[in-house]
Amino acid sequence: MWESVQTAVVTGASRGFGRAIAAALVAAGIDVVGIARDEQALRAVRDELGEGFTPIAADATDEALARDVIRQRRPGLLVLNAGVAPRMAPVHEQTWESFSRNWHADTRHAFTWTRAALREPLAPGSVVVVMSSGAVLGGSPLSGGYASAKAAVRYISRYAAGESQRAGLGIRFVTLLPQLTPTGGVGAVGVAGYAARQGVDQETFVAGLQPILTPDQVAKAVLEVAADPGSAAEYQVSGAGSSPIG
Repeated sequence: MWESVQTAVVTGASRGFGRAIAAALVAAGIDVVGIARDEQALRAVRDELGEGFTPIAADATDEALARDVIRQRRPGLLVLNAGVAPRMAPVHEQTWESFSRNWHADTRHAFTWTRAALREPLAPGSVVVVMSSGAVLGGSPLSGGYASAKAAVRYISRYAAGESQRAGLGIRFVTLLPQLTPTGGVGAVGVAGYAARQGVDQETFVAGLQPILTPDQVAKAVLEVAADPGSAAEYQVSGAGSSPIG
């Protein structure tokens, strides 16, 4: 598959999972367009990865951005990873604004790019890897609408796969559901919140998450599913590896 992929687009590429995914793709010889809001952080990634990484400082929910990047760059791989950290509080201490923030960021960006990928469309054989969350399977009572927003992301990917097949577009959609981990920005917020809720220190809480999922393992999972035309549609990703769902 890599022989046919010259360019990949990674949203949320300035830190955490996105940065690791971008680095792994550049190491595989693929030109990466990395999108994030933090221009300074993107420049740091560019300094680290070199000419194989093109930064675009922008809001990943922007519909014109998604359309223009797909038209101009023609990526063979699209990794939808952008999102924001939820406010950690029980439901009755949330406001609607805090409860819905992941709908306005994570879900909206996945919808925006998926829609653009189908409407342009991406070339046959292209792959869209969508980052959901393990919180979809077990819930996340301290993170407001985070779990439901990530469930919507999962459904968007499923719907898009069906539309690609129905229209004969040949675009493959794969969803990854990473477990909670202290090694990512969102995960670190979650670990702190749930450790406090249980009345234990973070080190004790993290001990229950072993083996710890790392950004490099997530990047490895992305590359593996993107390169496998026979991949499953969904995978749980943990420190022990990836396992198909269903």
